[in-house]
Amino acid sequence: MEKARNFRNYKVWQDAVEYSVKIYQQTDKMPWFEKKGLCDQLQRAAVSISSNIAEGSAKPSDAEFAHYLDTALGSSYEVETQLLIATKIGYINNETYQDLYEGIVEIEKQIAGLIRTLRS
Repeated sequence: MEKARNFRNYKVWQDAVEYSVKIYQQTDKMPWFEKKGLCDQLQRAAVSISSNIAEGSAKPSDAEFAHYLDTALGSSYEVETQLLIATKIGYINNETYQDLYEGIVEIEKQIAGLIRTLRS
């Protein structure tokens, strides 16, 4: 049994929470008819990143924690895809897309690094 982890101490969790806030701020600007469509999917995927990091940190083994991080990484790829779609249909401008894209790529790198550490 591994010692208990405090998810609040992980920089990647902190960054993912802040990123979710940015996503909510951006989706608030999207058309009202997207609130149950792309907005909802984007918000859920963004929130899933930090939520899976937190949930996984409670698991007793590194392997179990890494599994939840895999899910968080998958959610980050969902966000990346949905941002591209939102940009292509004109809901997000290129400058905002670039900022949000760089943020999600940084989170992906942190998650992947943590997975590597846990599995080594």
